[in-house]
Parts: sequence; C-alpha cells; structure tokens
Amino acid sequence: MDSFTEQVKEIVRSYGGARIGITTRETLAGGPPSTDLTYILPEAKSAITFALPLDKKFIRPFLAKEDRLSHERDNLQVNLLATGLAAHIAKHLEQKGFPSQGVVSNESYRDEKPLGRLGMNPDLSHRYLAVRSGVGWFGFSGNVITPEFGAPVILGTCVTSAELEPTDPLPPEENTCNRCKLCLAACCSGMMDPKEEARVTLGGKEFAYAKRQNYLRCEFVCGGMTGLHPSKKWSTWSPGRFFIPEDDGAFREAMIKGIKAYDRRPRMEGGFPHILMRSNLYLTCGNCQLVCWPDLADRKENYRILTSTGVVIQKPDGSLARVSPEEGETYIQSLDEKNRALYV
Repeated sequence: MDSFTEQVKEIVRSYGGARIGITTRETLAGGPPSTDLTYILPEAKSAITFALPLDKKFIRPFLAKEDRLSHERDNLQVNLLATGLAAHIAKHLEQKGFPSQGVVSNESYRDEKPLGRLGMNPDLSHRYLAVRSGVGWFGFSGNVITPEFGAPVILGTCVTSAELEPTDPLPPEENTCNRCKLCLAACCSGMMDPKEEARVTLGGKEFAYAKRQNYLRCEFVCGGMTGLHPSKKWSTWSPGRFFIPEDDGAFREAMIKGIKAYDRRPRMEGGFPHILMRSNLYLTCGNCQLVCWPDLADRKENYRILTSTGVVIQKPDGSLARVSPEEGETYIQSLDEKNRALYV
C-alpha cells in the first residue's frame, strides 16, 4: 500500500494541498467521539487530512478593519475548495474499489443530546486528525499551526476503506507555538483558559492546548453579536458592544439578547447563510487564528494592527466604518434608544 498511499498524497498536492497527513483507526484509538472514522463511513480504515492556506494578503487589512469582504470571500472559497478536494479524493478512491466519503470542511454538526447542533460537535474533528497525522501542531489556542503558514489554514478530510500508511505527528520540540498567548490577547470573549490545559490521547500519543471556556463565548463574539474588547480600545468587525460576561453561566442570557439585536440590525454587505443562524453570518472575527503566523515578529505585528486600529460602527444603511474608540462611543450615544439597543 506504500505506493498507493503516495498516489493519494499526490492527488492532494496536485490540487493545492499545502500539508497532508494520514490517520488510521489504530492511530486515532482512544480519542473522543469526533475522531471515530466509522461515524462517517462504517467500513472506514484510514483518513487523509490536508491543510489549505488562507490568502495572507487579505489578513492584515481584515485585522486593521480596512477590508472585511476580501478575507470573508477568500475564507469561503478555501472552505469550498477543501470540501471539494475531499469529495474528489473520495470519488477517486471509490473508483479504485474503496468506498470513501469526503467530509465537509466546516458547518456540519452532530445531532447529539443535550444541545443537538447547537452544541457544535463536528461530524469529524479535522483538528485532531491533523495533529495526529503531522499536518500541524496544536497551538495554545487549540488551532492547528502548520510550519509554513501558521494557523490561517482550512482543514479538509476524506475517510476511506483503503488501508493507507499512517504518517507521524510533527516533532513537538519544533512547534512554532511558544505560548506567546497573543491568540488569547486577540480574543475579546476570553474563550481560552490562560492556565488550564485540555489533553487528548490519540493512538497512545498525548496532545495539549488551552482548555476552552463556555463555547457560547466564541459564538457570542465570532458569531458577530458583539465585538468590542472589554478595554473598549478596539473591536472586531462586529459593531455590537454588548457586555461580555466573566461568568460562563451568564452567557445564555447574553446570547438571547445578542441574537435578537443581531437579527434586527441593518443588513451588511457580504455574509452567508449558516445552519445555526436565522440571519446571514458575517465573518467579523477569527482573530485567534488570523494573528498566529509562524514568526513571532509577524504575530506581534498582527496583534499591533488589530489593537491599534480603533473600533467599528454600523451606519443606518448597514455599512461599517472604522473610527477611534472615542468617536465610536459618541456615535453610539447619539443614537435613539431603539437603535442603540441593537448594539448595546
């Protein structure tokens, strides 16, 4: 199977795959339910996971709140490419006589109790397969960091009944994550625990990253309900200014209020339907992933750009504008009570 494994890798490379790794049921043994290949394909033996880079030329203008749409469009297109490439590999293997299934790169959730799809448990964790197969390392944030591109990548996976040769994890001592925690600093929601780690064992190898707090924190900010950092000195692309609770237990009430306001805001340019949203979802954050480039100097510059370029407000026609923190506060206070309630 060595030559067949190489042939599969060549398919990924030829279609733009930046990093490629292979896991098997054995190398994923002991992992959580999201690493169960048979959930996707009952006769599954192996999985091919790959990483495709986001276009970096759009990232800094996005962080600077100068250009939101270019990164959003690139993100959607790379997700589509990853999903399509997974399906293409599956069809190739199927025609070789091996039942296979491509896995959607994002936005596909299990209907598991107690929250169902709202729990956002993926069909299959591309992240776990990626670190176990050597596509990348876990960064402090839990995002997968690739040697060439850092964390700004989209992952894809094809599950197959073919018995492919597994690849090894990357050497942990070469991990470019030095726990600078700029990902944590760039997160308005406080999603990552600054001290406690989450650990997962896959095929006898242990991996660690920062423990996640209540996932509603990420939905509240990355979902666009709010975006003003607690310091009030900078924001994401979201014009929302709702208070971000320190207590995890307070997020359900905050989410209800935020969603109601979000649905009544003027429509922005761009966006896309999301299975968990009544209104279009707009990419307004993802900062923990976007700031994390391989070189520490680049990370520091990304963080500086993010935090020194003011805040976002939304005008009555739905358009967004970057202004200073002081101008942002003045603008919000100038709104009548009904319109102000859409943001604070």
